[in-house]
Amino acid sequence: MPKGYWIGRVDVHNDEGYKPYALANNTIFKKFGGRFVVRGGKFENPEGAARSRNVVIEFPDYATALACYNSPEYQANIKVRQPHSVADIVIIEGYDGPQP
Repeated sequence: MPKGYWIGRVDVHNDEGYKPYALANNTIFKKFGGRFVVRGGKFENPEGAARSRNVVIEFPDYATALACYNSPEYQANIKVRQPHSVADIVIIEGYDGPQP
């Protein structure tokens, strides 16, 4: 079964206000078996629009990735984030098929 992923692109305009959101996510993601694959780091954006922060979170499967996003805990935490940032989040199923 393919894993599930969150791909997040975020612009934070108030670092201090954003910190409680980031800290609370650790507990939420752990509950759903999530782990960071990408959390910041250097990047280049050769095409399209970019945001200042990029995150990829891996979950055991797509259903769990959706359940985490829709959980009461994360939905409450979104309200902590929103006044301090703008985010694009995609929840996507991984690929388990043949590789080149």
